[in-house]
Amino acid sequence: MNTNTLKETNPKLNAKAIVAVLVFSAFISVFNETILNVALSSLMEEMHVTAGTIQWIITAYMIVVAVLVPITAFLIQSFGTKQLYLCAMTLLLLGTISAACSGSFVMLLLSRMLQASGTGMMIPIMMNTVLLVTPHEKHGSAMGICGCAISLGPALGPTVSGIILQFFSWHALFIILIPIILLAMILGNTFLVNVGELTKPKIDILSIILSSIGFAGVIYGISSISGSDNMKRVAVIFAIGVISLVIFGIRQITLKEPMLDIRTFKYPIFSVGVVLVMISMMTMFTMNVMLPMYFEGALKTTSFIAAMALLPAALANGFVTPIGGKIYDKFGIKNLVLVGFIIILAAMYLLSHSDNHTSLIQVIILYVMVCIGVGLTMSPCQTSSLNQLPKEYYPHGVAILNTLQQISAAIGSSLFISIMSASQLRALKTSASESVAVATGFQSGTFAAVIFVIIGFCITFLLRYLLKKK
Repeated sequence: MNTNTLKETNPKLNAKAIVAVLVFSAFISVFNETILNVALSSLMEEMHVTAGTIQWIITAYMIVVAVLVPITAFLIQSFGTKQLYLCAMTLLLLGTISAACSGSFVMLLLSRMLQASGTGMMIPIMMNTVLLVTPHEKHGSAMGICGCAISLGPALGPTVSGIILQFFSWHALFIILIPIILLAMILGNTFLVNVGELTKPKIDILSIILSSIGFAGVIYGISSISGSDNMKRVAVIFAIGVISLVIFGIRQITLKEPMLDIRTFKYPIFSVGVVLVMISMMTMFTMNVMLPMYFEGALKTTSFIAAMALLPAALANGFVTPIGGKIYDKFGIKNLVLVGFIIILAAMYLLSHSDNHTSLIQVIILYVMVCIGVGLTMSPCQTSSLNQLPKEYYPHGVAILNTLQQISAAIGSSLFISIMSASQLRALKTSASESVAVATGFQSGTFAAVIFVIIGFCITFLLRYLLKKK
């Protein structure tokens, strides 16, 4: 069903207003994901918990999002767009109110998980609806705007919260969000209409259980690599997660109405695009975690300066991502993704040579280049991947893309930070100063990321071949 047909069957449909409301709401949702990153140290002291415990504030959020995204693929086919949107935003609102009132670690953790359930639903609702209400020839521009919200939200979270925490307690971070979420809900109730065909697939409880255990186990296992004292337990949980996902995948192939149709991977361009999206996400997410550690530990900046130093790159990414979408609509992805990965690779390679004497301005400029490269690759790769699928596969393709983005973020942050920490400890054992040790660790972690970017660069040639063959 094309956009004109949608307008004929539903004259109330205002595509621009729908896209604007969904992008605004998704931005709020993903902004929440990193809003507490700069407050973890103070939360540890206030709530008398260890670093390993407080890390669950971030890990649990990622797990719930990863679990809810594939389930939402089923929900999109079972419930109207407007009802599903209001449900997601209600969960986000209740979680935010609860977080603002939290006085203990357990209450804050449960509140964050409630917020994450809203975020996990909101992202696929946005992407699937935007694909349905925009013309095929404008998918690149539309998905570029969506990609801008998804990448800009988490990037701005630490910066905005860093500014607010200079004057108020962490409770204010959530109090400020409450009226903004309410405004989004009012706009959603006003402008959203139900789009897409409701196929009402039969619910498969076993699939929900297997996907929940699988994604939760894998994310937990990956996220715990760098900080757990009980690696045997982590390995067992990770293995259970992998086995559950294998059984889940086999079951989806055999079901007449799968919860998450993995047959989307039979489209080669979709599969290659997914890998490129994962590498782009892994790079940017991990650098947003590693750079503040480098700024504070090696360059001896304050936490506020460290947060502000990430702002130019976040704004650059937000500015370039929609432009990347427009370029995709005009010229396609073949050269765009290659240029994007060349920029990422060059900037990351130079960043991997940063030491404790490198100027802050130089690092900021190089990271701006990284985020420009990501802006030219991630959203166009998402659009190109989804455009290969029949429309009935959109919910499944969107769910797979977003779930694997969460997994890639967990892989990147755990793997590269583990390498950074190990290298830092080795340097300290050789009597290096703290600033030199942190810089050495940052070099090692960033160089490991460069290897993944090189793999992505090579895969772009496979994408070009597949597009040429098509």
